[in-house]
Amino acid sequence: MMQRSVLVVLLAGLVVEAADKTAADWLQQAGKEFAQRQFDAAAASLQQCLKLEPNNADAIDLRGAVAFMRGQFKESVADFDRAIALRPDRANGHWRRGISLYYAGEYDKAAKQFEGYEKVDTNDVENAFWHWMCTLRKDGREAARARLLKIGKDRRVPMMEVYALLQGKKTPADVLAAANAGELSAEQRKPRLFYAHLYLGIYYDLHDQRDKAIEHLRLAAGKYHIGHYMGEVARVHLEVLEKASR
Repeated sequence: MMQRSVLVVLLAGLVVEAADKTAADWLQQAGKEFAQRQFDAAAASLQQCLKLEPNNADAIDLRGAVAFMRGQFKESVADFDRAIALRPDRANGHWRRGISLYYAGEYDKAAKQFEGYEKVDTNDVENAFWHWMCTLRKDGREAARARLLKIGKDRRVPMMEVYALLQGKKTPADVLAAANAGELSAEQRKPRLFYAHLYLGIYYDLHDQRDKAIEHLRLAAGKYHIGHYMGEVARVHLEVLEKASR
């Protein structure tokens, strides 16, 4: 009887705590859960936030990111679209929407999103890579190379080698050599190797070399995983590829 009473008191306390939280409190909690890769918890917190403020653009946008992390690509696109409708100034810079569109199979819309990002940054090899991916899926390899977005100078190593790979001027070995060059600590080299293995994995996937793709993506999603949105993209791409391999 005592234990039941204690449980009732605790549950009542949780209800009161939830009732006292504002939409901003729930959104902040969801942001922390997202950063800690607690995506189910983040989804629940965002649900509470949006009950209080149904048109909170930041919450809807974050819910789109959470949906992507949970493999719900169409739902992710729908939330990103809704967030942009509420905040049109974010449209061109919303590269995360382009990635969700790619996994939802909306290659033409995804390509246009990455073309829009050119108005924000013309030095981002990743943007050119994802545009290349969309064009390849839609129109084939020759078209993808012919329509490769022009890039100025991406200072991140080994991104210029990744770009040259798409141009046919470098090899996967060149990308890895650039990532491993120089005197760096293991921690300093980690992001270089993450991006090398992420984009080599996707490159091999789009060239129908699934075993090599999985090998590189496992390194990007595991040993060299970084605490960045793209770190989770590596995991998601690997999960999609492994599911297709079963």
